[in-house]
Amino acid sequence: MAKEKITEEELITRIRGEITESLGYMGDTISHQREQAMQYYYGLPFGNEVEGRSQFVDSTVQDTIEWIKPSLMRVFASGDEMVKFTPHGPEDVEMAKQATDYVNYVFTKDNPGWEILYSWFTDALLSKNGIVKVWWDEYEEEEREEYRNLDEDGLMVLISGEGVEVIEHTEHQQEGEPPYHDLVIKRKAYDGRIKIENVPPSEFLISREAKDIQNARFVCHRVLKTLSELREMYPDKDLDREDLKGASEDMMDFSGERLERYEFDKSAKYWEGWGDDTYGEEGLETFWLHESYLKTDFNNDGITELRKICTVGSTVLANDEIDKIPFVSITPVKIPHKFFGLSVADLIMDLQLMKSTLMRNLMDNMYNQNYGRYAVLEGQANLDDLLTQRPGGVVRVKSPNAVTPLATPALEPYAFQMLEYIDGVRESRAGVSKMSQGMNDNALTSHTTATAVNAVMTAAQSRVELIARNFAETGVKDLMICIYELLAKNQDRERVVMLRNNWVPIRPDVWRDKYDCTVSVALGSGNKDQQMAHLSQMLQFAGEAMKGGLPIVNVQNMYNLGATLIRAMGFQNVDDFLTNPETIPPKQEEPDPEAQEKQMEMQLKQKELEIKAADVQVKMQKIQQEYQKNAVDAQLKAAELNLEAQQDRPVAIG
Repeated sequence: MAKEKITEEELITRIRGEITESLGYMGDTISHQREQAMQYYYGLPFGNEVEGRSQFVDSTVQDTIEWIKPSLMRVFASGDEMVKFTPHGPEDVEMAKQATDYVNYVFTKDNPGWEILYSWFTDALLSKNGIVKVWWDEYEEEEREEYRNLDEDGLMVLISGEGVEVIEHTEHQQEGEPPYHDLVIKRKAYDGRIKIENVPPSEFLISREAKDIQNARFVCHRVLKTLSELREMYPDKDLDREDLKGASEDMMDFSGERLERYEFDKSAKYWEGWGDDTYGEEGLETFWLHESYLKTDFNNDGITELRKICTVGSTVLANDEIDKIPFVSITPVKIPHKFFGLSVADLIMDLQLMKSTLMRNLMDNMYNQNYGRYAVLEGQANLDDLLTQRPGGVVRVKSPNAVTPLATPALEPYAFQMLEYIDGVRESRAGVSKMSQGMNDNALTSHTTATAVNAVMTAAQSRVELIARNFAETGVKDLMICIYELLAKNQDRERVVMLRNNWVPIRPDVWRDKYDCTVSVALGSGNKDQQMAHLSQMLQFAGEAMKGGLPIVNVQNMYNLGATLIRAMGFQNVDDFLTNPETIPPKQEEPDPEAQEKQMEMQLKQKELEIKAADVQVKMQKIQQEYQKNAVDAQLKAAELNLEAQQDRPVAIG
């Protein structure tokens, strides 16, 4: 007896249970930690403030994250190639170059690559993990075309084309002539592109036992959609708001993490009554669309498969089997055997609280020193005069000693030492030092050697370099491989794009199954002076090697060194300074003069032989003609003699 498939009710129940138990859901520890990190990043009050005392909030979390981001963006987004594909053999070299160029083109030109990286890194540094979604987006294009004076054959060929819809048709015919046609058509064409978008951490859910996305039992992307958008996405479902009843009543809408994202500019007040402001239009009402990726034995055949199940409330909108989950994650500090790592905010939030507390005490102490505190004999002084302080103000008293100033403790130096200690701890935890920020004047004195400065900066930046390497190996590399696989699988049409200053036809479907992928990440987050010095030395050595005739350097190697040096200087337009030897057509070799002379002599001899042969041929033709003439004359003479013998008289035939 065949086993029955899982029903929609069972599927909905399974998905709801997975959502409730997943990491990142409302009230979960991860969600609470991200909410707290966002509060610290925005510099919001801690909740322990006392009225009348300092309410200063330090910005350590925000400052550290904003100082790390330029280094990361310079590492990943400053070059022309963020990813390189390595060929398996000599036959794959050109194809690997094309894959490298086109994948980078898709990321930076077809999609806002710089903005994606910026938001991706910000989410990771602040909220433990940054999430991007990458998928193949199919769309329909319509073009309006007009044709005049078409004959019958042209008309039939045109209207029989795929996706052609006739809008206007006018037939003209003159007497005695075949008809001709004027036509206006609308041509529909289906195409697709790679789409990449950032996913807010609060909208991403994953099963608790998951170590990575692709091996997770359950992954979910929660997206807020209007009823109109849902109808466009699923036109065959004929959705009605009653069908989606209960889908908008979701506690996730009021989660602290989601609201904190809008607290900085006070726009969170909007979410208190979201969905009410629809202006009475049904299509503007919003619902949560759950795009769930679930490993389940849907067919009950004993083998689990990966399925994409889209639901709104209790309504299943899509249920399809897929081969890969379209999300890629990065984390600054990876924890082995866990999906969620540690953010930079997690490392330094306690330091912000400590600095804020110290600064509040110092500021309260300075306020007391500036304004002073007084002992007042009850009933012997006018308190309104005393509390209303102004230059030249008078305090009315009934006795000379009615008001006595109280001694305010002086600011202790240990408080400032403590602040410096906290900054030192931050440097060791996050890798952001005063030197790397360009704020330490003492580091550039004449008594400090360049080697010492570089050593200190390198030690401080090692943490940032590790974060960059984590991003490259666990996230950026996976993203580029996803782009490559989607192109090879889905783009079956030729596309002409500008690559390396040339228009190149691209057919990713003919690429091989997979290439080795190398993400180009610089080893330093920023000491460009060291890089340029090393490149200059290498360039000088290569030049001397070429002059000396050593076979270890060629012209292409020199170009690569020069191009890398130019990029390290901050210039991206390498072609304005250097010409790639690969683009130069091969130089034709100059012929040998002696060989050229011999060739000319042979050509002259050949010409003489051809002339002699022509003369011989002419003489042969003359001889042949004379022979033919003599033969004809002999035949005529014989005929005359024959007639004369018959008629016994002379006869002239010729």
